[in-house]
Amino acid sequence: MKNYFIALVLLVSIPFIAFSQNEGHNPSEDVVDTTLKATLISHQFSFTEGASVDKHGNVFFTDQPNDKIWEYDVDGKLSVFLDKAGRSNGTYFDQKGNLLACADEKDELWLISPDKKITKLLTNYQGHRLNGPNDVWIDNKGGIYFTDPYYQRPYWDRTVSDMKGQYVFYLPKGKSEPVLVADDLQQPNGIVGTPDGKYLYVADIKANKTYKYTIGKNGLLSDKQLVIKQGSDGMTLDEKGNIYLTGNGVTVYNPEGKKIVHIAIPEKWTANLCFAGKNKDELFITASEGIYTIKMKVHGVE
Repeated sequence: MKNYFIALVLLVSIPFIAFSQNEGHNPSEDVVDTTLKATLISHQFSFTEGASVDKHGNVFFTDQPNDKIWEYDVDGKLSVFLDKAGRSNGTYFDQKGNLLACADEKDELWLISPDKKITKLLTNYQGHRLNGPNDVWIDNKGGIYFTDPYYQRPYWDRTVSDMKGQYVFYLPKGKSEPVLVADDLQQPNGIVGTPDGKYLYVADIKANKTYKYTIGKNGLLSDKQLVIKQGSDGMTLDEKGNIYLTGNGVTVYNPEGKKIVHIAIPEKWTANLCFAGKNKDELFITASEGIYTIKMKVHGVE
């Protein structure tokens, strides 16, 4: 009887032990099928950047050297949305369907309506010309965070910055003067916030680090934490809070900063990305002269 009881306990326990150990599970398989390769959509550009998605899943991206904003719609159609786009770099959609663009030609922030009407939201900071708004994210209150690194452009009429450093700014909704919210980064570039408006990620591309900040009620940042020892050009998040960094292909990290998977892209540089498509489960990637997509097992939160 005693031996029968012991055997019964072991028989019941074995499946539980095997399940709890979850042996052989690869976290990358929760994000993407690692046997897939990114699909080239087009290779007709000079340098693609600024990918963002509208509420329908259509993607808008920039070709800065050729001064255009392109659209890649949910049906796979590729078309020019705006010519003479102020040398736009990073972009992001607001809740009304307007496209916010970092117009690098004269270092301005533009708001572009669906019918292509342009409104200049910002042209300077305290009378000084900005370095060059690069990447941008809008919080759930309509406030705008943007990075302002200095990259010398061949079309500028200057060779030095008007600013003392390279900063992160916040433009509250309805205001015309931005607030400096981070001044301790070497060269801030990629930027994205969490959907609940609690945290902001900023990549310091020159220092090769990505930081996480707590967002205060007034938009100010605090509690700077190093999350990932890698910088990034563009950034995005998925529904699980995973962080997507660019540069050498796409590298995905979990919210704690642990690497999950690397997605190889056959280009010299991967600049930006967003989740696209009707279900926001296609990762759209701007990479040098090309644009790519890859089917994901997670959805975006844009």
